[in-house]
Amino acid sequence: MSVRVLPERPLPGHAVCLDLRTAGAYDPDAVVRAALDVPQPGGERRFLVLDEADRLVSHQLLYERLSSYGPARIVAVAVAERGERAVRRTLTLRPPAAGVLWVFDTAEDGVPAEAVLRPLVDVLSTPEVFDAALRALGEVVHGVAVPAVRVLEHDLTDEARARAWRQAVEGLIGPEVPAGTASADQVPPALGLLLDEGLPRSLADHRWLPARGRAGLRLVGCDEAVQDAVDGHRRVRGAAGLLAGAGREVDLPGDIERVAGELEGFRTAVADAFAAAGGSRLTAEHRGVLRDRGIELPEMPREITRTGIVPALRDHTRELIGRGLPLRSVAARLSALSARTAPVGSAARLARLDAICGPERLRRLGARHPFTAGGPRPVAFAVTGLLALLAGVWPVLGWVLGPAVGVLAAGLAHLMLRRRPNRSPDGRIDGGGTTGAAPRLAGGVLGGLLGAGLGQLLGLPAWAGASALAASLAAVLLLALRDWSRAVDAWWALADPEDARRILREVQALVVTTAVHDWLFAEVRHHCSAGAGAVARLLRGLADTADAYGRGPSRASGPGDDRGAWAGPEEPAGRGHRSERDAPPEADAGTSSWSWDDWGDGEADDVWSDMDEEPRAPGGFPHDPGPSGASAPHAPHGPSGRSDPTEPPYFSDPFGSRVPPDPYSAGAFGAASRGGPGPADEPAPAPAWLERRYGDGGPLLVDTLVGDLVAGTLLILDRCWAGIERDPAAVVPAVHAGRITDLLDETRVRLERDVAASPPPRHDGLRDPDALSGLAALTDRTDRPDAARLTGVAPDAVARLILADDDPGRTVALCGPEHMRLLSHDPLAARQVRFVPEAMRRGAAGDDIWRGTAEDVVWTGAGRHAGILRLVPLRADVVHTVRAEEAGEP
Repeated sequence: MSVRVLPERPLPGHAVCLDLRTAGAYDPDAVVRAALDVPQPGGERRFLVLDEADRLVSHQLLYERLSSYGPARIVAVAVAERGERAVRRTLTLRPPAAGVLWVFDTAEDGVPAEAVLRPLVDVLSTPEVFDAALRALGEVVHGVAVPAVRVLEHDLTDEARARAWRQAVEGLIGPEVPAGTASADQVPPALGLLLDEGLPRSLADHRWLPARGRAGLRLVGCDEAVQDAVDGHRRVRGAAGLLAGAGREVDLPGDIERVAGELEGFRTAVADAFAAAGGSRLTAEHRGVLRDRGIELPEMPREITRTGIVPALRDHTRELIGRGLPLRSVAARLSALSARTAPVGSAARLARLDAICGPERLRRLGARHPFTAGGPRPVAFAVTGLLALLAGVWPVLGWVLGPAVGVLAAGLAHLMLRRRPNRSPDGRIDGGGTTGAAPRLAGGVLGGLLGAGLGQLLGLPAWAGASALAASLAAVLLLALRDWSRAVDAWWALADPEDARRILREVQALVVTTAVHDWLFAEVRHHCSAGAGAVARLLRGLADTADAYGRGPSRASGPGDDRGAWAGPEEPAGRGHRSERDAPPEADAGTSSWSWDDWGDGEADDVWSDMDEEPRAPGGFPHDPGPSGASAPHAPHGPSGRSDPTEPPYFSDPFGSRVPPDPYSAGAFGAASRGGPGPADEPAPAPAWLERRYGDGGPLLVDTLVGDLVAGTLLILDRCWAGIERDPAAVVPAVHAGRITDLLDETRVRLERDVAASPPPRHDGLRDPDALSGLAALTDRTDRPDAARLTGVAPDAVARLILADDDPGRTVALCGPEHMRLLSHDPLAARQVRFVPEAMRRGAAGDDIWRGTAEDVVWTGAGRHAGILRLVPLRADVVHTVRAEEAGEP
């Protein structure tokens, strides 16, 4: 068997390819068992079998076994030697369920048989071409035909494929970025409540500090003391406070002292509650402790619940990924969210409480401030002297009235000092003060005498003197009342007992914030922090695995190999992406298939997996080695495939390459995509019927690959959310390393098969079918870019080939000239299948060139090949049907 002929891993839905040829020490029974174990969607079982033409009869039981689990459709590609002139087949290979294509091993000189068969297998394994070819075989004589083909292959150059793949992986993972900060406007509302420290609307009317509690009593007492002080200030600051003695019944210093005492007691009660209930999670015991200290907690508000956190995290993560942020950037934002929502306990609020109502602020509130009235003393001296001079201008009487005005001003100043507001009625508290009575007395006496002398000199009439006296007395009284009010207000501003109310409001707000976010929301915050941290670690682990996919040891057999990454010549064992127990032994690559259901089938327990795994076929993997570790029957040189145990473990490429290719290198892609046995930088020889056209990559290629990888990453995450809901601490990123590796493998295989023109396979067991709704443009089959935008190769040549008139000369028969006489020469007996990938006509690039396309064109969902498959029947005497099993081993 030549593994270079079969695809490494057929895309889901494609025909299962198996090779029954005897060019090696392989067990055909094991190959058939492996093919039967490959899941095929929708109950449609297709098998494309490569076999030697002279072994079709001896393999009768093998073909019957392929149909043993229900109806199956089989197309057998019978490879014949040049000397064969007849084909013998069994009843099992008759239409309509089966058919035979007869080809010759050395159809072209200088071109290896693998180079002829590999593109033919790629074309026939496509389900649409497979079905069309089988229908056409059912219409020809005996259901046996020789294929004549003309195929155009649109692909990327090795450098373009490697560059696109490297950019796609880098676009998925992104660079390392700092954690940054998280804000409430960047997250869903359910998470925003945990970030902005706001109060849920349902708790707006709750009384957190009931009046009967310890803290509530202190709060009420402090508020009453502040109100008493405010009322006393209002009574003292007016004329009644100075002239009527209203301030005698007011004890402003005592009220302020009581404010400071009650405020300190309130702060102590709050600090005691913060320290006593400083745990990170609220319990019934904590509720009792807080109730004893006067803080009453309500039930959990309806705006936020523990069960709503993980869905909000899921939506937030999908929204970030859907915006195009790479995995590491999303992980950094989730790490910032985890840090912001982590509960720290109410004890951490004590520092904030000290900043609001610390000892220094309490000391400043209870400090004693002096009472100062009268303004600057020189000004008081001059003003009083001027008013006394004005009163003394009354002739004769001025000698008495002028100095009397000065005595009145000094007396009012002394009255201010006696009734100053910073002195308790009993004298217990006295802040002291000064009102400038002496300067007023001196200025008034001197000014009065000068006024009396001036009045005597001027000889003013009595009415003028009386008017001047009245104006002077009124001015003295009004100035005294103004100075009193200003001095009282100035002292009140220094004492500032109303600051206690601001402190009370701030402390109450701190209590409410602490009660909501450190006590009520403690469990929710812990769950959110743990969940966000778990998802961040998972995404970072996925990004690291994807990064190591290109930086670490390369894939064993190119991107489609199922064996994972094995240690290189200088790498210790176990440095690959997957452990030996997770990697199946070397098997017939063509009989293996990949699907989303195969993720995580290793022995490691998936503590986050919440989806039903695809059940194993009895007996385990069809190619598992025996208990002793011996290799599979088709691995003649042991598990490593090396005849010399001292030979370095270089990787054996499916197409014959012995060099360990770099997953990001052009050589790795070239060997896998073209299937040549030569070096990666030399294109494999192509048969005459295959025309290859290479592009440098279209404008949407990288974006499409990134979108596919993002969609697959969301599928990985979809399996984890229920596990995060149960126990976020159980995150095991290593469990999902194999899944992201499989995702990269699958995307890389599609990049090689059809330049990612086909969409990724949809996972029927997806927990949330709407997970990819925001990425429909990248996951919907009908909305994917056309092939020209992916490859950079225009589809004009394909259109010309398909639109051309039927001409048998345009195709090349897969037989030699000496076999032409075995073919039917009836031009109406041949059947023709035209096939074109759907991606080549999809999009604006192909709207015009496909007009007039024949209705019998088969539009395939995947593949990079387009062309014509002409089935030429054989003469009736060339095909022999064996009705009974021949003797001998099958």
